[in-house]
Amino acid sequence: MAALNTITPERMEKYLETTRKAFGKVKVVAPPRSFAAKMAENFLDMARRYFADAQHNAKGGDFVNAYAQVNYAHGWLDAGARLGLFDVGEDDILFTLLE
Repeated sequence: MAALNTITPERMEKYLETTRKAFGKVKVVAPPRSFAAKMAENFLDMARRYFADAQHNAKGGDFVNAYAQVNYAHGWLDAGARLGLFDVGEDDILFTLLE
């Protein structure tokens, strides 16, 4: 059994899958031509880029960097949900909602 502070391939896949599920829940709710819509798209872009990097590094066995990147990706999604840029269906398991 792996130590709790070890990022195994199985754990890494679990982290990636959690963020995949979060991406599946995110819907931009800001009006299309609003400043908030531009912010939402920026948050999504950052999340996608970090997630792509995480997948790439996980595939290459670099779980330390992949772990950091998947957490940054999820953090961008979480922040967008908390700010009200994204509708996440009131999912307070994958996201940290205000109430």
